[in-house]
Amino acid sequence: MRCPFCSFMENRVVDSRLSQDGRAIRRRRECLNCHRRFTTYETLERPNIQVIKKDGRREPFDKQKVLTGLMKACEKRPISLEKIESIADELERYIENKNLREISTNEIGEQLMEHLQGLDEVAFVRFASVYRQFKDVTQFMNQIVSLLSEKKESISSQTTIQNDISRT
Repeated sequence: MRCPFCSFMENRVVDSRLSQDGRAIRRRRECLNCHRRFTTYETLERPNIQVIKKDGRREPFDKQKVLTGLMKACEKRPISLEKIESIADELERYIENKNLREISTNEIGEQLMEHLQGLDEVAFVRFASVYRQFKDVTQFMNQIVSLLSEKKESISSQTTIQNDISRT
């Protein structure tokens, strides 16, 4: 590892610890020439995953693009950056666990919407409007009505369960 300060090639590892939920090793190094310290990260090299776009083109999976889309959907919402990053991490784990070499933007979008729907309804509708390319207000309203009916069904079933519990 070349020293970022003096470009000397020899250094020693001063400290090593797990980082990023065990997905990387953080190493503090000291240059044997200038004695300055710097940090490096060792991560597992991931296979090259290709994303199949809606028009058929393929491009490398870019977690940063996922984070950017999620951050736009969650803008001005009470959602921490940690939670947004954890959604992107979960998507990455989903892809790795299925051993996918290719994944469609449709599957990526559906996975992200599933997480957003349980997290924040406004962020979910924002993301859905871009992902599903709403052409007019009617499509937007249909998504909101669908979301409201799911919420109403959920509240109704919870009330039924509570009533059943109260009777026993």
